[in-house]
Amino acid sequence: MTTPATPNLLTTAMIFAAGRGERMRPLTDSCPKPLLEAGGKPLIVWQIERLAAAGVRTIVINHAWLGERIEAALGDGARWGVRLRYSAEGEALETAGGITQALPLIEAAGRAEVFVGVAGDVYADFDYRMLHRHAARLASLPAPGMHLVMVPNPAFHPDGDFALRDGMLSLDGAPRFTFGSIGVYDTRMFRDLPRGTRRALTPYYRDTIAQGRASGELYEGRWENVGTPAQLLALDRALRAGDAG
Repeated sequence: MTTPATPNLLTTAMIFAAGRGERMRPLTDSCPKPLLEAGGKPLIVWQIERLAAAGVRTIVINHAWLGERIEAALGDGARWGVRLRYSAEGEALETAGGITQALPLIEAAGRAEVFVGVAGDVYADFDYRMLHRHAARLASLPAPGMHLVMVPNPAFHPDGDFALRDGMLSLDGAPRFTFGSIGVYDTRMFRDLPRGTRRALTPYYRDTIAQGRASGELYEGRWENVGTPAQLLALDRALRAGDAG
């Protein structure tokens, strides 16, 4: 008997692109951080291409600093076979605030949506198709949960963020890993936050993990938190040399 394929419920994503990129200055004085290039293309384009390859068809991008340049550079997304929608923030609302502001663009006709959320300035070879089964599971839960992609602790964050054991995240224990800025979320989680509120995602992580509704996986492939000009240069050289991609 053939096992039925996991339905592709993961057709919507949000790329977080509203940050100022202070550590990237002076590069970000005139260019929004997600448009900085590595390997011949903007960081955010690497994300768009991988999301499109995984079957994502609508991608919402929030922006604040030099946001009009992001819209001008990326357009409507037709060249990648996706629809790009933009959520402009006069002042960056942080991640949870950005999600709430963008809910009308993420949800179809006001219906709850499970979606992928990724940072626009992180490079990863991660295959987003691996998240389809988690999206299907989260969509079936009576209360909103989340699934986070964790990575081995980088040198700048040796203690990690959360413990991961048997596919579930916990606030305490071991082994501990670092959140890789790739997650699957349920829009029901953010409906009580008034639009326009500045709010980080950290309290949502901690609360959902404490309630036992946060699963996780460890990704050990190429992952780069591109935070400084030196890191951008190193990634650019690796991509051009064929060491990543």
